Amino acid sequence: MHCQAARVSTGLGALTTFGGRGELALEKAHLPASLKRFIELVPKAELHVHVEGALEPELMLALAARNGLPPPYPSVEAARAAYHFADLQSFLDLYYAGCAVLRTQNDFYDLAMGYFRRAAADRVVHAEVFFDPQTHLANGLDWSVFMPGLARAAEDAAAQLGLSAAYIMCFRKEMSAASANDTLTGALPWLLPGPTGHSAIIGVGLDSTELGNPPAKFAEVFERAARLGLQRVAHAGEEGPPEYVWEALNVLHVRRVDHGVHSLEDAALMSFLNASRTPLTVCPLSNLKLKVYDGQLEARLSQLVASGLVITVNSDDAAYFGGYAVANYNYLARVTGLGVEQVARLAANSFEASFFLGSPGPGGEARRAALLAEVAALAARAMEEEKAEKRRQ
Repeated sequence: MHCQAARVSTGLGALTTFGGRGELALEKAHLPASLKRFIELVPKAELHVHVEGALEPELMLALAARNGLPPPYPSVEAARAAYHFADLQSFLDLYYAGCAVLRTQNDFYDLAMGYFRRAAADRVVHAEVFFDPQTHLANGLDWSVFMPGLARAAEDAAAQLGLSAAYIMCFRKEMSAASANDTLTGALPWLLPGPTGHSAIIGVGLDSTELGNPPAKFAEVFERAARLGLQRVAHAGEEGPPEYVWEALNVLHVRRVDHGVHSLEDAALMSFLNASRTPLTVCPLSNLKLKVYDGQLEARLSQLVASGLVITVNSDDAAYFGGYAVANYNYLARVTGLGVEQVARLAANSFEASFFLGSPGPGGEARRAALLAEVAALAARAMEEEKAEKRRQ
């Protein structure tokens, strides 16, 4: 990944970076047809999605029945009705309970393929997917159960859907650094190149309970991951303060910050993120459902997209938060007043911020250049449609 490189130039020279509120072109009330079509058609990379968070209620109940387990909820409707969260921790309690239905290789395959199919329908062409090995290990499973199912799904997504994928294993922040280190040891066989020519696991991250769990707690295991050649990311600044983002950058040496919305409270941090071209993987519907910046979210998201930072749009835990990639783009565009030009920049950012698409070769840099050219061509067409719509009004 070349996050510190100049802004995308291949086919996107006409696209401006985000400016002040005066440059955000549309009213909040609705999205023009041209913009909605563009959001649906434009290729995207998704860089912040938890595979366990794609466990739709229908699949959750089906897996419970298949594995002879008591259903977590009496019905699909009851499950969806339970998805109301006061904060991050109340969501996590439900999230980890849902994971208990995952028991076999085929369960993990079905989970991942369910996500990949929905993502492909939203024109996600590349995904760098989080998973939580400590959760499954704590449920009595072994790497030989969950990892083959996940890896096979990634291979089939490439072959059947044209969607390339790799995995980032996350360490749970509320668990010990020793547990994280043991988990990394267990992952070692899966760091080698697989049949698709790249590692099943390309990086490590941090997720789960943020408050009271500063990133520096995991400095040693992240240093070990770096020596193994793994990419490093971390959830920081979702509920935690800007200081946690600084720690993720300066102590863990992450190359992307997941969420990072509380960076807005530190002008020096915002300047650093901008100068270093460090991406933030922002998840709008997640922020809404978890009441991040409750009552201020629209204004805060507007600040982020107008900041010039490398912002990407992602679904986080889509089954719980009510929307996959297109829904998150639509929500962000509606509440911040984005037009085609700005949405194109967000899509381009997702390819610039990708680890795998920055690697040499036809599947990496060459593919990224082709995707950026496609974004530019679709954007040019959509902007003409946008102008025509305005003339008709």
